[in-house]
Amino acid sequence: MNRPRTGPDPAVRNLIDLATAAFPPLATEMTDIADVRAFLAARPRPDGPAPAVARVSDRDADGVPVRVYDPAVHATAPVIVFCHGGGFVLCDLDSHDAFCRSLARATEAVVVSVDYRRAPEHPFPAAPEDAYTALSWTAAAFPGRRIAVAGDSAGANLATVLTLLARDRGGPAITCQALYYPMLDPTRSRASHRENAQGYFLTADHLRWYWDAYVPRPADRTSPYAAPLAGADLSGLPPAQLVTAGFDPLRDDGLAYATALASAGVSVTVHHHAGMFHGFLSMAGALPAAAEARETAFATLRGALAPG
Repeated sequence: MNRPRTGPDPAVRNLIDLATAAFPPLATEMTDIADVRAFLAARPRPDGPAPAVARVSDRDADGVPVRVYDPAVHATAPVIVFCHGGGFVLCDLDSHDAFCRSLARATEAVVVSVDYRRAPEHPFPAAPEDAYTALSWTAAAFPGRRIAVAGDSAGANLATVLTLLARDRGGPAITCQALYYPMLDPTRSRASHRENAQGYFLTADHLRWYWDAYVPRPADRTSPYAAPLAGADLSGLPPAQLVTAGFDPLRDDGLAYATALASAGVSVTVHHHAGMFHGFLSMAGALPAAAEARETAFATLRGALAPG
């Protein structure tokens, strides 16, 4: 006999409700991208100073805007190419500024945050091509450095796609990939998409809307560079770190990807947080358990980038 599933604890439930109230009702009451972005732009900015980083600069990576966070720890520090989430449709350099600052501080690595073109104005393959351009620029701008790729949600999709593109195009070399609750499969067919379809911040409606904007052509939905879980050859990719959350519609996609990577001979580390929800690593300031999980995730990435 199956026992009923226990819901999030009260602190997590409260944070889910607050995040949901501050987010536009995508795909149901609100479908126009301009309205959605205006809604998000009108939200109050977080209180308090951003985490301090020695040097932060906006750069042009061969036509792709990037923001470079340099903690100036040492001259040969590794580099992390970071792709932000937002369903390929939302968010930007500013939305993930505090996260990237924290990432640079915790890993003692230079972080290159990529402002890739977003759907629906620029559907697939604009985002991965921009990310690859930024990766190639990074390798040239920081020669000889160890490079990781990282991202959250849709950005985690782009991060792992970068490993595929780098393998298939002959570089640049990537040391490891850090994938935080990745958005990988437009079919949305695994059990977590049904179990967590509503009530946990990210919803089934959001995901349908995101994927429809990003890959409007059905033929693109089986491309490994759009949907890495669609039977892609994953052999020869760099070691992977995945973070998944129990109350996330994307939970089973991330876990399935970890299994697929391991089956292809890729070294994989998984940190599964059964009581958490999509996006929780960005809410570390509001939830001690999220802060602890983020500290662990960043420490794991720092260890993977260490020489030797």
